Amino acid sequence: MQGTVDGFSHGLVTPVVAYLMACLGGALGLRCTTRALRVPGSFRPGWLALGATAIGTGIWTMHFIAMTGFRVEEVPVDYDGPVTFASLVVAILMVGVGIVIVAQRRGRTAMALGTGGTITGLGIATMHYLGMAGMRLPGRLEYDTATVALSVLIAVVAATCALWAALHVRGFGASVGASLVMGLAVTGMHYTGMAAVSVHLHSGGTAVAAGHGGATGTATGTAPGTAPGAAEAVGAVGAGAADAVGALDAAVTAGSGPAGALLVPMLAGPAVFLLLAGVVVLFDPALVGGDRDRRAPADPRAHLPGIPAPRHRDGGR
Repeated sequence: MQGTVDGFSHGLVTPVVAYLMACLGGALGLRCTTRALRVPGSFRPGWLALGATAIGTGIWTMHFIAMTGFRVEEVPVDYDGPVTFASLVVAILMVGVGIVIVAQRRGRTAMALGTGGTITGLGIATMHYLGMAGMRLPGRLEYDTATVALSVLIAVVAATCALWAALHVRGFGASVGASLVMGLAVTGMHYTGMAAVSVHLHSGGTAVAAGHGGATGTATGTAPGTAPGAAEAVGAVGAGAADAVGALDAAVTAGSGPAGALLVPMLAGPAVFLLLAGVVVLFDPALVGGDRDRRAPADPRAHLPGIPAPRHRDGGR
């Protein structure tokens, strides 16, 4: 039996909040990567690791915020916790590998940029489909091959453009603009991948789901005992992810069932991490003010043999 899939069960709330989280992760990641590559004296491994974690976490959070709006009308949807968190680890590690490849070569060759972008894009796509593999429902997921290929291509192109921006885009405002474009591309990749999904339910699955919902209310979210628990779980994210996630809070509490009750607490940690990473960026003048190393370009003759060092005037001479 073909399941009826609804990817926007909360309307525009989940796509908009998902997009904002992707933009936040992209902006933080780009600025951290830029700092590692351009600011003298930076602890490069630490800033590259923070950048990779911010981008990977932002993309993962975007994916599962969007998934809180995914529903199969005939059956409840649940998620496997270890597989879901494994998708987060994969995203961070593969984004990190791509960033390191580009950082080592400083983007001097198209090969380095293309390799780093391809690995990062494949990491984004792997995170998406591994996260989908963590879904638990009485049926199976099937994918349209052409649409899946298109989603992977979008991920690779988006990742390559993001790495190019980290190397060439200068200034805080330009980085924000690049992150907005990156967030749009990554969110577009997610919904392209979701367009490839079809759900085929096992025979008798809908009857079991209906009986389970009537007995306990977990499939529909209407039982008296489930609403307070869902509200408490959703409230954890509302406390840690500001006004945007607060809007998602209300939408999920309105009736996302067991999937929302599981996903929303899981999103609290990554959302808080993004906020803390944002605080680091906010109070780092080298990140907020742009490229400080361009303020006083070095004299190319300063280190040539036989050329005296330039004299600097002071107030007493």
